[in-house]
Amino acid sequence: MPSTLTVRCQGQRQFIFKPEKTALLVIDMQRDFLDPEGFCAIAGEDIAPLRAIIPSVAEVTSRARHRGLKIIHTREGYSPDGSDIHPMKAERASIGNEGPLGRFLIRGEAGHDFLPALYPEPGESVIDKPGFSAFYRTGLEELLRESGITRLVLTGVTTQCCVHSTLRSAVDRGFWCLTLADATAAFEPEVHEAALRLIAAEEDLFGWVATCDSFLDSLSTGAPLSGSS
Repeated sequence: MPSTLTVRCQGQRQFIFKPEKTALLVIDMQRDFLDPEGFCAIAGEDIAPLRAIIPSVAEVTSRARHRGLKIIHTREGYSPDGSDIHPMKAERASIGNEGPLGRFLIRGEAGHDFLPALYPEPGESVIDKPGFSAFYRTGLEELLRESGITRLVLTGVTTQCCVHSTLRSAVDRGFWCLTLADATAAFEPEVHEAALRLIAAEEDLFGWVATCDSFLDSLSTGAPLSGSS
């Protein structure tokens, strides 16, 4: 198969990448966000749209892993003593409150961990982040540079928050970014769609958007294929 692969994206755009220089970001697929006993469900959020993408994220991760992309999993979470929670977030959020899966979004608690269906394989990178962006107070940029990564494929939750925050940080650092529309999700579908439209605004200011099928087909054949419209 060709060493350079092409994904047909929204409109007539194409995302061109080499697997060995590309990382798949699996963003915050944690029990506190996606488990019925986790933080978000207990807070009254409808987690069904988030849970709906679990099979797609699992398939994309498996296929990307097999094709040789670097797999990086992120988790939002905070130290047990709360020392890395800034005052604004401490005032507005419920971080550290007790729930069925332990203290909400606290590292080491059951709710902070990944869904079993999306657990990292041995040797895959895990980025624990005390904020929305995976670049905030982490070693993600250094890891990517040391690994020779120039392109990122983004999946995970939520589209308008941690996915978008990570995307914007990545673009500012000069990475080429592809967001998979049906492997990302928000609690409200209209918010998810609005976040995707922001990526495409101002002549695709924040990169590329494609479907999982387009991306998976590129991994299989390396040829340009139909993507999202």
